[in-house]
Amino acid sequence: MKKIIVSVACSILLVTVTGCGPGSSIELNSPDATINLNTPGVNPLVDKPAENGRVADIGQGLWHGLIAPVTLIISFFNENVQMYEVHNNGKEYNLGYLLGVVIVFLLLGITGRRLR
Repeated sequence: MKKIIVSVACSILLVTVTGCGPGSSIELNSPDATINLNTPGVNPLVDKPAENGRVADIGQGLWHGLIAPVTLIISFFNENVQMYEVHNNGKEYNLGYLLGVVIVFLLLGITGRRLR
């Protein structure tokens, strides 16, 4: 029974993840409104330097991932603060960003478990 539940959960996860792939576009029409749902596409500013002449790499991605919860909260009050640097070198920056976010959640999980 446990294998069946795991198989169904994995199947649902696989369908969900593939449904979030880039390039898909959904348009919902109702009598009163139209809603367009688009997935993220290609970043046109990859490998193009920012105003300071720099392109964010894996180190800056890691840092931005670590401070992502703080920048999220600040971005609600200040529209000039963004969570993600668009002037990056692509895959390396994304890897660093994801690792930073994972480290934050791991640390929160470990400290939360200790507090119980």
